[in-house]
Amino acid sequence: MASRSLFVAALQTAGVPGDPAATLAQFERHVRALRSTFDCLELVVSPELHLMALTSLLDADGLPSEEELAVDIPGELTERLGALARETELWLIPGTVFERVDGGVANTALVLSPAGELVASYRKCFPWQPYETTQPGTRTVCFDIDGVGRFGIAICHDGAFPEIFRSLAWHGAEAIFQLVLTGTSDREAETVIARAGAIVNQVAVVNVNAAAPVGNGRSLVIDPEGAVRYEAGVGEEVVTAVLDLDQVQRVRERGSFGINKLWEEMDRVGPGLELPLYGGSYRPRPR
Repeated sequence: MASRSLFVAALQTAGVPGDPAATLAQFERHVRALRSTFDCLELVVSPELHLMALTSLLDADGLPSEEELAVDIPGELTERLGALARETELWLIPGTVFERVDGGVANTALVLSPAGELVASYRKCFPWQPYETTQPGTRTVCFDIDGVGRFGIAICHDGAFPEIFRSLAWHGAEAIFQLVLTGTSDREAETVIARAGAIVNQVAVVNVNAAAPVGNGRSLVIDPEGAVRYEAGVGEEVVTAVLDLDQVQRVRERGSFGINKLWEEMDRVGPGLELPLYGGSYRPRPR
């Protein structure tokens, strides 16, 4: 049986402040450069709201509003990103964008296939309230790469709510791409939570933050036992990793560290556990 892996490049970067058009052009250059540099590259992912060309929290006055930056999905932006995906034959997760929705604006992650198709979009379920005013999403989202595995999407503050990672893993995600825009002093807490999410759900995690001065970096690649395979600094950096989906499967079958078979126990014991907080009891995962 062929091994299952995915070669990922996470762009810990910052856009051109206040200039979405220039930031999109910059992103296209970066993706093309990565394509020409790494022969076996399969997927490129960038931080939350990267294409919206935001600035640091201290320089945000005078920038366009969320409503002014918002785009239609699908629309002109996804068509251009799709063309880039086709040209480079890469999976693209180009961060998130402000999406026009009924009632306002959502913070939405995009996933484009090497065929240029918009295969998934995910609206952030837990905006960083009260500081973020985007409309919360109402469902978690996974996408499949044939012959490789299933992947989940989370956005920044989603990670503070364990239900998001649990839902993605319950629906079969073996790795989660968490898109982040953090420049505040809680980044250390975010890294701890990301590791905890990997451990308790036995998933790999790629957590990509914006570089300084927009964010404070420290992007992470975490394996399904919670070990940090790499942690970036605070400046611009390309974080590369080969995600081993067979390792995820082994950890789930044999247990973390060879001893903790969390999903097997949950599927066996969980259905007898009353969970009134969620209106019922645990149901075994779909197969």
